[in-house]
Amino acid sequence: MPPRSQRQLRGDAAAIAGAAQEGAAHGSADPAGPDTASPATGAGRTTSGSDAGDSLRILALACADCQACPLAESRRQVVVGRGHPQARLLLVGEAPGAEEDASGRPFVGRSGQLLDRLLAEAGLDRERDLYIANIVKCRPPQNRRPTAAEMAACRPWLDRQLALLDPPLILLAGATALAGLLGIRSGISRLRGQWQTWQGRQLLPLFHPAYLLRNPRRGPGQPIDLTVGDLIAARERLQALTRPDAG
Repeated sequence: MPPRSQRQLRGDAAAIAGAAQEGAAHGSADPAGPDTASPATGAGRTTSGSDAGDSLRILALACADCQACPLAESRRQVVVGRGHPQARLLLVGEAPGAEEDASGRPFVGRSGQLLDRLLAEAGLDRERDLYIANIVKCRPPQNRRPTAAEMAACRPWLDRQLALLDPPLILLAGATALAGLLGIRSGISRLRGQWQTWQGRQLLPLFHPAYLLRNPRRGPGQPIDLTVGDLIAARERLQALTRPDAG
């Protein structure tokens, strides 16, 4: 398939934006919680890297025009995602901070720098092995936690990312990601490190890097070491998926 022109990409983006904002207006987001039955995903993907990249660029163009919630009034940029367009591992965080709002890329501030170091320690390549996104694509003022209404308004964009990426493995970084995707509001500590099944996908809650910055001690049982262990577990599941004899 020949590369799509900027005009074609813009046209596709306008159509996606209209559908996403209509979905937000009608409350299409419906977090079902873990253990929701659904066909397994990721195994039969046939989209080429080029097509997947085009689809994500179209999504980013569409999302840039979103006015579905008041965060659009104060943002500098919409922060959609970064990483490999055919990654089988998706990491979902909370929302952009000041540096992400300025750059248009998620997890580039202090939290992101720590995340990159922990990914490397666990043997994961951030550009090859995973794609990174957030529950909310615009920065909340003063880096406050997104409201339930803001998460609901932004959910169609995350749903579209899930449909395009079709990741069999998802990491949920922090309580907001857990609540935003699964509707679970009991906090991250109770479920951290425990694999969940949701819509045919395997999900692993883990501490948000911002929490790790506030708890920097290393050692057995410390939050950073627990997180490295969680990331190693994710790497092992990812490798199991890519083995020739995998399911």
